[in-house]
Amino acid sequence: MAFELPALPYAKDALAPHMSAQTLEFHHGKHHNTYVTNLNNLTKDTPLATKSLEEVIHDAWSSKNMGVFNNAAQVWNHTFFWNCMKPNGGGEPTGKVGEKIASDLGGYAAFKEKFSDAAKTQFGSGWAWLVVKDGKLDIMKTPNAENPMVHGATALLTIDVWEHAYYLDFQNRRPDFVTTFLDHLVNWDFVNQQLEKAGA
Repeated sequence: MAFELPALPYAKDALAPHMSAQTLEFHHGKHHNTYVTNLNNLTKDTPLATKSLEEVIHDAWSSKNMGVFNNAAQVWNHTFFWNCMKPNGGGEPTGKVGEKIASDLGGYAAFKEKFSDAAKTQFGSGWAWLVVKDGKLDIMKTPNAENPMVHGATALLTIDVWEHAYYLDFQNRRPDFVTTFLDHLVNWDFVNQQLEKAGA
């Protein structure tokens, strides 16, 4: 069965003015869709075509099949990223993730500083993540298409810091994009759901 481009969990203009409809038109409709198309072309008529996206990611990573890995991981990363945002999001988390941020990372202010630093200092293209590993929250950053699952961690939240994620709205001001993401876009309900699934 072919991999498909998932629909956005909100309207294209729902995140404005913090993320424009034009950005989502290009980022979801063009960039994300291209990864899906490439992945289908690369896996067609191979055993990978019948596997789940996560299985393809793990198989391609372990076999160093980087063409498949890069496209499969980017399909997964982007789908996860869209769900990490919502209209009128951001600010301090509530629920269990708020408690875990306090106990594991020293509180929201410390989390915000560490997460922002990871996102701002990721050289070139990549991602910053809030993850759970061995029952504890941590911050990590990954280059290009890499994600926490190939490093034994479970993703709870991510921000895309490839330039196409923010250039139409913020030009070269990545730090402003990161601040806007944390203050106005984060979907903490989704993050709490991922934490619950992880059983942490």
